[in-house]
Amino acid sequence: MRLDVTDLRAFYASPLGGVTHRIVGRAIHAFLGSVSGLRVLGLGYATPYLGPVHVIAERTLVFMPATQGVVNWPGSGRSCSALADPTMMPLPEAAVDRVILVHALESVESPTELLQDVWRVLTPGGRMILVVPNRRGVWARRDATPFGHGQPYSRSQLARLMRTTQFSPEGWAEALYMPPVRSRVWLQTAGAWERLGTGLSLPFAGLHVVDATKQLYRPVTVQRIRRATRLAPARVLVPAPSPG
Repeated sequence: MRLDVTDLRAFYASPLGGVTHRIVGRAIHAFLGSVSGLRVLGLGYATPYLGPVHVIAERTLVFMPATQGVVNWPGSGRSCSALADPTMMPLPEAAVDRVILVHALESVESPTELLQDVWRVLTPGGRMILVVPNRRGVWARRDATPFGHGQPYSRSQLARLMRTTQFSPEGWAEALYMPPVRSRVWLQTAGAWERLGTGLSLPFAGLHVVDATKQLYRPVTVQRIRRATRLAPARVLVPAPSPG
């Protein structure tokens, strides 16, 4: 089942969505750093995390897949959001400095094609912030939240996918250690869950948050060259002279 933009908006408007927004947003912006003068692209449903970015960045764009639907963003002024195929984005090469993917990678049929197009639109040395459900986490097993839909990933799977698409992971973080329940009592303990999970490096976090850099050249394995053995001239047999 594919998520609709209406479901995503409703989730982030709920108390559980508000806590999710706070925790995941903190992890994203810790990697993102200053975006002053940069061009930033949000892919999937990244608008809850782009409010502070839109104020500072030179330009902010949001592309949402047609299967999900699109909402007008921001709420006032010119709209920066549009429908787009995430594997064939309507941008020239090296058009943006940062790409933030949320509710994106796990929802597409071809993750490799998606990251290849992200690589294409990033400037040399540009960075990608990737938010993906953790295969070992509880959030990926409950479809009551958006992170319970689509294909979750393990850390090793993400590493292989980024290596294939010429991205170099620079930083890893995990987020959402609390259970995905809507009880206000549980939500009040979210900070304690995060401190405990991060401090002990527990394996069952709900999300991976990855900071990766665009590689300009694919590493090539150096193979040993086998040199041909130098051949000596063949001996020619000469018949011995006959006696007399």
